[in-house]
Amino acid sequence: MSGDETTITREAATELGEEVMRLAGFAPDHARAITACVVRAQGDECHSHGLYRLLSCAALAEKGKVDPKATPVVDDRAPAIVRVDARRGISLRSFEAGLPLLCEKAKTAGLAALAINNCYHFSALWPEIEAITDKGLVALAMTVSHAWVAPAGGTRPAFGTNPIAFGWPRPGKHPFVFDFATSAIARGDLELHRRSGTPLPEGVAVDAAGKPTTDPLEAINGAMLTFGGHKGSVLSAMIELLAGPLIGDMTSAQSLAHDDGAGVIPMHGELILAFDPASFLGGTVAESSAQAEGLFDAITGAGARLPSARRYAARRRNADRPMPVRRAVLEDIAALRERLRR
Repeated sequence: MSGDETTITREAATELGEEVMRLAGFAPDHARAITACVVRAQGDECHSHGLYRLLSCAALAEKGKVDPKATPVVDDRAPAIVRVDARRGISLRSFEAGLPLLCEKAKTAGLAALAINNCYHFSALWPEIEAITDKGLVALAMTVSHAWVAPAGGTRPAFGTNPIAFGWPRPGKHPFVFDFATSAIARGDLELHRRSGTPLPEGVAVDAAGKPTTDPLEAINGAMLTFGGHKGSVLSAMIELLAGPLIGDMTSAQSLAHDDGAGVIPMHGELILAFDPASFLGGTVAESSAQAEGLFDAITGAGARLPSARRYAARRRNADRPMPVRRAVLEDIAALRERLRR
């Protein structure tokens, strides 16, 4: 562990997170959901979505953007569609509210969609994905963000970081899960570079003049780039359409305009799909599961690792011991708690 890191127990992190979120004005159910999510990410050593996110959630409440006491409204829209209006609340409670009906519809119709509208989504997508794979369902999720990312060949932002995530259940094993931004670097990672004063990797951002930069501040004033050139760019555009106009919510550009200079996490929509293998396969689920395991074995047998393998290893490593956390993050959260107490 470097000198920039320390540790915190899950119990202490949970107590700290829930207290800070309640002091910031969040209702107990929101404070619980936010804290559980960030503590879980911290235990997976996903620093960009761990305890650090308590700071942005508190800023969101302090600036009056979020409704910290919002009660989500579930709409049983169609045989295979659930909509949840977050009513300007954090997305986590809306997902919890819509998940049972999503799973029920997926197992009845074979596949189903959950659209969450008017939500603030700050977390990674893998918590939603794992909640669905835990039910034996295949999952796909996506969301837009703020327009921080330039399309391939462009120099001005048009897209959000626009993450997409997928999960495949594996009985007796961790699910196969990938979760990545379609930008070349996640916004949370860019912010951590800014906070620590460290340079960005090459090729992930341009400055306001459209020139390549590794300076986080120049990148914030310029634009992030998509991964994979035009391939990441069109994938990002697809997510804009599916998680924006298709579900009657904002694009990344509209979300940034709605922010109106507040500089807080985005408000937008989220689209989540769930597929029931049993409905597709009937009595051949076991054979198809074995086929999938053959694919995973081929990937690892070729010397590659499965996505999320490092995260799962961190989860095992930190299950019964204090979690690593960046010292500066804990100091900032402690300072925030003292300020809110006053």
